[in-house]
Amino acid sequence: MPRIARQKHEQAIYHVMSRSLSEILLFRENDDKDYFLKLLKRYSDKYGASVYAYCLMNNHFHIHLDPKGFDISKFMHSLNTAYVRYYNTKYDRHGHLFQERFQSKVLSSDQYNLAVSAYIHNNPKDIPEYSGREEIYPYSSYGIYLNKRLDYHNIIEKTFIMEILQINNINNFVSVYHEFVRHQRHIDEDSMETLTINVSTEVENEYISGRGVIIRGVSPDKVISYISKQLGFAQQNIAWKGKRELIPYRAFCAYVLRVLGGMSYREICQHMHSITTTCCSRLCDIGFELLNRGDNVYSEMFDELISQAA
Repeated sequence: MPRIARQKHEQAIYHVMSRSLSEILLFRENDDKDYFLKLLKRYSDKYGASVYAYCLMNNHFHIHLDPKGFDISKFMHSLNTAYVRYYNTKYDRHGHLFQERFQSKVLSSDQYNLAVSAYIHNNPKDIPEYSGREEIYPYSSYGIYLNKRLDYHNIIEKTFIMEILQINNINNFVSVYHEFVRHQRHIDEDSMETLTINVSTEVENEYISGRGVIIRGVSPDKVISYISKQLGFAQQNIAWKGKRELIPYRAFCAYVLRVLGGMSYREICQHMHSITTTCCSRLCDIGFELLNRGDNVYSEMFDELISQAA
C-alpha cells in the first residue's frame, strides 16, 4: 500500500512527532536527551529554522517547528539520522531506531499554533511527579516559557507565541501563558485543529515583530556565479577537487545550495561534480562553520543572496 504524501507548504509551521520502535527507549538516559537538544540547536541554526516548543519523553518527542521555508523532510532527516548515528554508536547496535517516518501536521492558524504549544507543554501530565507541575519537567520548553529555568541550549524562540497572544511584556506573558496552558490540559491531538481558543488580556500591547520566511529557491547558477566572483575564483573551479585553497569556496557554495537553494545532497553533487553525498555533507558542515566563525565576508554574501531571492 503506497504511503500517503506528506502535507507540506513552503511557508508552513509544523507540529512534528517521532516515536521509537516499541521495544526500544528513544532516550535511555538524560545525556541522550541533552545530546538530542544539541542536535536540534545545530540543525535549526544550520538551516535557519525556529523552534517554538519541544518536549522529549522517553520513547518519543514533540517539536513545534518553523523551518522558515526550508524543506521539513530534509530538516528531520538530518536531525533524526544524526541522532540514530549517535545512539547506535553509544549503545553498540545497528538498524532502525524510529518506529516509522516522522509525523508532521501543518499548523494552519494562530489558534492551531496556540493549541499545539499547549499540547506539547502539557505532555508530561501523565507522569505522576509532574502532573499539575508540567513546567518543572526538565526536557520540555515549558519551564523556559515561564522563566523557571534557563534555555541552556539557546533553542527556543518565544516571540512568535507572544505575538499571537499580543503580549510583549514578559511578566504579563508568563502569567497569561501559564493560565492558558493550564486550561488546555484536556485537549487531545485530534481536537487541536478545530479548537476555538479565546485569550483575553487587559494589557495594552505594542507590535512584536513576527516570523519571516526565507526564500529557498535561489538558482544554483546564481549562487555559484556570485560566490565565485566575491571570492575571486573562476566558476569552473567548483568542480576541482584536491586543492586545499578551494575548500572554503566549494564548502560555502555547497552550504548555500543546501540552505538557500533547498537542494538535496545528491542534487548538489550534480553541480559540484565527482563528489559523493557524504563528501557533500561534510562540505556543507564546513560552509556552515565558515558562516558562523565571525568572518564578515561569508555573512555578507549570505545576506546578499537572501536579499536577491526575496
